[in-house]
Amino acid sequence: MSVERTPGEFIDTNVLIYAFDSTAGDKRRIAVELISRLWLDRAGCLSLQVLQEFYVAATRKLVLAPEQAVLQVSRFGRWRVHRPSVEDVMGAIELHRGHSVSFWDGLILRSAQASNCSVLWSEDLSSGQRWGSLEVRNPFQVSAT
Repeated sequence: MSVERTPGEFIDTNVLIYAFDSTAGDKRRIAVELISRLWLDRAGCLSLQVLQEFYVAATRKLVLAPEQAVLQVSRFGRWRVHRPSVEDVMGAIELHRGHSVSFWDGLILRSAQASNCSVLWSEDLSSGQRWGSLEVRNPFQVSAT
């Protein structure tokens, strides 16, 4: 008997970064509130790509101590984590070539879809845009919540 997962909410790297950026003001507050809700609802999803990008950006841009960045990667690793396959990479290439999104954003979209997510929280993609049953939302726009 298989257990059907409820739709989750996928979070892009930029939202995670804002949650740890002490200079981000309202964006930090909004990101922390969103992440906290996803923890409580057990609805948070991300991918290996997001975890990798978070580590690099946190240690370079935010100058977070590597030990702290590792701790956060470990914490977020408890969420539903998508591990992209070759088929996902090929799908990201198709999105890149056919829909004018960057390859990396295409891979984020594929991971969110493969994770059965209903929402992709991102500042980088067009808020309100639908990709099948997946809706992109910018948490920093007033109309996003």
